[in-house]
Amino acid sequence: MAFSNEQIQRYSRHIILKEVGVKGQKKLLDSKVLIIGAGGLGAPAAMYLAAAGVGTIGIADADEVDLSNLQRQIIHGTEDVGKAKVLSAKETMESINPDVRVHTYRTFVSADNIMDLIKEYDFVIDGTDNFPAKFLINDACVMAEKPFSHAGIIRFQGQLMTYVPGQGPCYRCIFKNPPPKDAVPTCKQAGVIGAMGGVIGSLQAMEAVKYILGAGNLLTGYLLTYDALTMEFRKIKLPKAMKDCPVCGENPTIRELIDYEQTECAGIL
Repeated sequence: MAFSNEQIQRYSRHIILKEVGVKGQKKLLDSKVLIIGAGGLGAPAAMYLAAAGVGTIGIADADEVDLSNLQRQIIHGTEDVGKAKVLSAKETMESINPDVRVHTYRTFVSADNIMDLIKEYDFVIDGTDNFPAKFLINDACVMAEKPFSHAGIIRFQGQLMTYVPGQGPCYRCIFKNPPPKDAVPTCKQAGVIGAMGGVIGSLQAMEAVKYILGAGNLLTGYLLTYDALTMEFRKIKLPKAMKDCPVCGENPTIRELIDYEQTECAGIL
């Protein structure tokens, strides 16, 4: 594929990077990333992936834009209140970069549909706001051998890690099972500073780009945490993948996907 003059200009700051170049930009344009959740994390991730020229981006979310979303979900505007989030996101992404094909899935991700959703994609971004969805995404990606980025935010704190098959622990290796309902405060109860989604969601986009390019070191085997009040990042080395992990271990006991009881906006675990 030869780049048009417009594409050369659009991606010029990428092309001059030795880690990207023309070959790397073609990789991005040929790649497919699925974002689950068009909220605080998914919004900046989607915008930066579209701007970067990731050729096919899927975005899954069942909700409509609410006024309370706009403090952090920057892919939506005031005029989008009441509109399906996936439609609002698609319009913004296509306005950023007409090269990008955006596939929308206005649905709750569940054990019944997640394998079909992720099967065509190279990388998955978990932009969800509840523990049941995070465990479901982890288990499905492990079973389907799909790399993904996990993240969570609450108050002034955020965290993320990346799973790549065969290269480190999965989310369930570290966190085992969802916490009991109401054991962890929700964002509605505890709040979240809007820019936190921008910081952590952008880092998720960076992990996806690095994976596609094969550049740098991913957060496999590490948990990156961020405290905005102290302006401190911590990169925590995680234990190796557990041989007895019920989903990625040597003898997995979780062979079917589970829909746990949902708790909206449950923050980080």
